[in-house]
Amino acid sequence: MVQSINTKVDLVIDATSHIRISDYGKIMIGDKGFEFYNKRDPRKYIQIPWEEIDYVIASVMFKGKWIPRYAIQTKRNGTFTFSSKDPKKVLRATRKYVDPNRMVRSLSFFDVIKRGLKGKFKKG
Repeated sequence: MVQSINTKVDLVIDATSHIRISDYGKIMIGDKGFEFYNKRDPRKYIQIPWEEIDYVIASVMFKGKWIPRYAIQTKRNGTFTFSSKDPKKVLRATRKYVDPNRMVRSLSFFDVIKRGLKGKFKKG
């Protein structure tokens, strides 16, 4: 069994990890870091200490009414994408440990298209 990095747990919630193929399990947010544990295979887990997190990126739709998924970008190991039953609760619990200036919205579909067109027609 995997040893948790947290000594105090703030939130445990059902979630899905979208790293390779979707893995179902639980997210645990505590005083030392963000953890994801697979429901079926205890060897598949993700532990991210708070010091290692660079950005928390939320995909926000319908003016904040719906957050389908969020991602955690680390300083060294890349980006991990998750979705959960109550994403607002997860992001609020994460905000206690991550600087709110490091919690950002992802670009919308139209923002991505607009950036692509600007880059394509930019002189230089």
